Amino acid sequence: MMHLLFSFDGRIRRLHYWLGLIGASVGLCVLVVILGLVFGGGAAMMSNGGGNGAQAAGAGLGIVGLILYLAILVIAAWIGLALQIKRWHDRDKSWVWFFISFIPIVGPIWVLVECGFMDGTQGPNRFGPSPKGVTGPATAPAT
Repeated sequence: MMHLLFSFDGRIRRLHYWLGLIGASVGLCVLVVILGLVFGGGAAMMSNGGGNGAQAAGAGLGIVGLILYLAILVIAAWIGLALQIKRWHDRDKSWVWFFISFIPIVGPIWVLVECGFMDGTQGPNRFGPSPKGVTGPATAPAT
């Protein structure tokens, strides 16, 4: 699990990519909610009459809560980056393809299609063995 979420080496399947993204997103959202409740974000929002929730939550967090929230954001960015880079590796592309996600509109769609829906290269490539256990493309028997 640690290799899946925090390492930049190797390749991962689409299934592990999606499970990693969904699992990490749910886990990190739960942490943010708990953080908001512990540091009074919920109480501040209630006493404010439900006004601007972001402003009330920020006022209730304090400096420790803010540092913890920023740490959660850094962890989320690291996990997302690690998962995406390993999917690029499975597609036999370098980590620099990550930067395509910064192109407005087209970039995120490209990343979604390539990393989320397209199959990786069959067999081993320069980034490691196939995560599916496939040894290589099927060849026709010699006649």
